[in-house]
Amino acid sequence: MTAESPPNGRIRVWDLPTRLSHWTLVSLFGVCWWTADSDRMQWHRIAGYGVLGAVLFRLAWGFCGGQTARFGDFVRGPAATFRYARKLFGRRGAGAPVPLGHNPLGALSILVMLALLLTQATLGLFAVNVDGFGSGPFAKWVSFETGRRFAHLHAANFQLLLLLIGLHLTAIGFYRFARKEKLLAAMIHGSKPHAPPGEAPYFVPGWRAVWLAAGIFIFVALLLNLR
Repeated sequence: MTAESPPNGRIRVWDLPTRLSHWTLVSLFGVCWWTADSDRMQWHRIAGYGVLGAVLFRLAWGFCGGQTARFGDFVRGPAATFRYARKLFGRRGAGAPVPLGHNPLGALSILVMLALLLTQATLGLFAVNVDGFGSGPFAKWVSFETGRRFAHLHAANFQLLLLLIGLHLTAIGFYRFARKEKLLAAMIHGSKPHAPPGEAPYFVPGWRAVWLAAGIFIFVALLLNLR
């Protein structure tokens, strides 16, 4: 594990695997949306497999990645989350702490987002189209009625994802203009202009992410070969 000192008043808070998994999910979600609307179901399935792999990677990285990537570093209980929210929206947020990585509300958003994305990908594996074309790879394992139910849930869960994404973007705007925190920029270059008192976060070697990604790719490939 390695720690980095803040160069030129900036401090690195997000490692490359965390940022890549974030923007991979953003890109693949957009591809899934576009291919579904344009009825390009073959590409829709491929993008969906990518979403599944990226979510599994982020979940695993939350246990074996660097400090700020780990769930244990930023996930807090209901009481701590409520206290943070009360300070954030009281007195113009002056009393709310500035965490090194994700804040408690952001952590809640991440957990819900990953859960919905994993649910979306899983439902898509079993979803059945009315004409049978474009059904999920595991659709033959369930009845037509069950597969159609999965398809309806797949569509309903997509609406929940859109709602959560809207809230996520609103929160980014709030932090940018009300708190002067550039969360979006930090997720691009990985650094923040300042950090709370304490040592710089530790990071893990990049080979760990490479091996993890390779293992998940093999797992997803073997899973799809079960069809």
